[in-house]
Amino acid sequence: MTIPFDAIGMDFMATAIVVVLVPGTGVIYTLSTGVFQGARASVAAAFGCTLGIVPHLLASMMGLAALLHASAVAFQAVKILGIAYLLYLAWGLWRESGPMVLTDSEPQNGPRPKRRMTARRLGTIALRGILINILNPKLSIFFLAFLPQFVPASAPDTLARMGVLSATFMALTFVIFVGYGFAANMVRSAVLSSKRATRWMQRAFAAAFAGFAVRLALTDR
Repeated sequence: MTIPFDAIGMDFMATAIVVVLVPGTGVIYTLSTGVFQGARASVAAAFGCTLGIVPHLLASMMGLAALLHASAVAFQAVKILGIAYLLYLAWGLWRESGPMVLTDSEPQNGPRPKRRMTARRLGTIALRGILINILNPKLSIFFLAFLPQFVPASAPDTLARMGVLSATFMALTFVIFVGYGFAANMVRSAVLSSKRATRWMQRAFAAAFAGFAVRLALTDR
């Protein structure tokens, strides 16, 4: 089934693009991965972040997001896990010891040897992106409020239309995030050639993750 590009479809595309472009945890994760680990790694990060919104989209389509919204215990449990994971990423970047920073075999000055980006490493990067979005209960509530706005109440195929909108949103997320990752990769050499710039960038990303953790902590249902 396809949804024609009528006024509703065009409004959805425009709104979705703006939503995806706004920097959030997924964008920051993809940018930091592009800077510190390269273009291929940033694609894996974008892919993981995209997969991470699938459960929220499905929950919205099936009405499960309403249950999450109604259940204080479930919402708080997911929120606490999300906060802890964001703080874990922030602390690792700040101390230069986390999974997203350079290893000892990657000098921060001078010529940089190329490291082989194995399937296992790419899978780990994608998994972190999945966790970042899965552990954000706000996404389910967001999609519960967002998607129905673009489905006519009189439509006989509501679920199918929401499925197409969800697939479109995922495609936009992946494409835009890949663009962010490639843009970050373009400044990779300049950043990593300077120990001071690398340290500043790590702390900036750490502060961003910590800020998102605080914002999530202050979020009510």
